This record gives sequence, C-alpha cells and structure tokens, in this order.
Amino acid sequence: MGNTTVALVTGANKGIGLETARQLAAQGITVYLGSRDLARGEAAAKTITGAVHTLQLDVTDTASIAAAVATIEAAEGKLDILVNNAGLGTFNKPTTTEDLAHWRWTFETNLFGLVETTQAFLPLLQKSDAGRIVHLTSILGSLTMATTPGSPIYGASGFAAAYGASKAAVNMYTVHLARELEPTGIKVNAAHPGWVKTELGGEGAMLEVSEGAETSVWLATLPADGPTGGYFHKQDRLPW
Repeated sequence: MGNTTVALVTGANKGIGLETARQLAAQGITVYLGSRDLARGEAAAKTITGAVHTLQLDVTDTASIAAAVATIEAAEGKLDILVNNAGLGTFNKPTTTEDLAHWRWTFETNLFGLVETTQAFLPLLQKSDAGRIVHLTSILGSLTMATTPGSPIYGASGFAAAYGASKAAVNMYTVHLARELEPTGIKVNAAHPGWVKTELGGEGAMLEVSEGAETSVWLATLPADGPTGGYFHKQDRLPW
C-alpha cells in the first residue's frame, strides 16, 4: 500500500484490454489484469514490463467479482482506475433474427457485468484521491449516428442491434453515474476505441491495437480539470 496509482482492466488477457494494461504499466501504474481464464491472463501478463498482477475475473460471476475486490483491497487498500473493458458481441445477425437468448448473452457481459463490477469496486475507488472509471463502448451505441444519413454507421444500423443497444445503455449509465459521482471527484467516461484489429474487429479494421487503447488510457489518467460524463474517441467528443 502507498501512493502508487492502482488500476484494474477487465477482459485484459488480449486485444485492447491487454494493450491498455501495457500502456498504463508503462506509465508506472500498478496494473491488475483481469481475465476470465486465469492461465491466459498470466501468460498475457508476462508480455508486459512493469508492476502487473493477474486476477481471475469473470464480470458475469458475482463470486468472481467479490474475490477480485477482496484481493485488491488486501493488497492495495484502494483502486484509482477501473477500466471496464470486458465485452462481446456479433455483427452478422439482422435485427429480425437476433433471438432473445442472444440479446441476453450480449447484455449480461456488456451491461449487467459492467454495472455489477463498477458497483463492487466503487468503495475502493472512493478511497482514491483521483478515481477514474472508463467504460468501453462503441460508435454503434450512438443513436445520433445510427439515424444520420451519411454517418459511418448509418448503413450498418440494421445489424448488431443487441450489441449497439447494449453500448447505448452503457452510454446512459455513464451519464447517470458521472453526475452522481461528480461531487466526489471521481470521473466517469465512455470510450469508443475505434475499429481495431482484434478478434472482434477483424483484420479489415482501420486501427492497430496500440491506437485502440489510446482513448481508454487518456480517460484513465485524466487530470483534475479533465471531463466527466463524456463519450469520446481519442480526445474528440462523440454525439450520443
């Protein structure tokens, strides 16, 4: 315990989450790498230089979340940064054929898991002098862009309805949580990483993983005069 900045990144055994952990560790931050599969998380952690610890963390499992909270509380006594990176989705189902089971599967991780994880770690974040919460969202959660002809996602609005709706819900949760926590100094923001070359984004994506982590890292390390309750890509605000 001490003055070291402590961060937790969920879903961090690969892709944007792993790169976010890497970039935070490079800034001298103690990083807890959350991974549903502990062995994969431990292997990923070995690729990072810095103070990195692996946590078994499944954001859809209450007991797993509670154990992760207990581990960080015992070791650090606080949490300064929570990056809710864990997420999933598919983009190949027309809205008319996305069955209810698929909707529930999507929301269980992208929204309910994110909310439960945030609520569980909030007491530790409230012990920080500069708490920061980052929710990974998507441009597909923007109602404005989905309904604006000529926007990057207008033509794709008939697909990935469950994924987009889950991210729109994350955006709304971000606004409400930020407003409630604003008097405490804890900043809460939503990050759209961009179309990134990950398992989810595919090889045809425009951005490298290193670029995809930039928004999360920026929001995780905001100064006292930084924004809260916003929806960003890089440092640009996106329309809700």
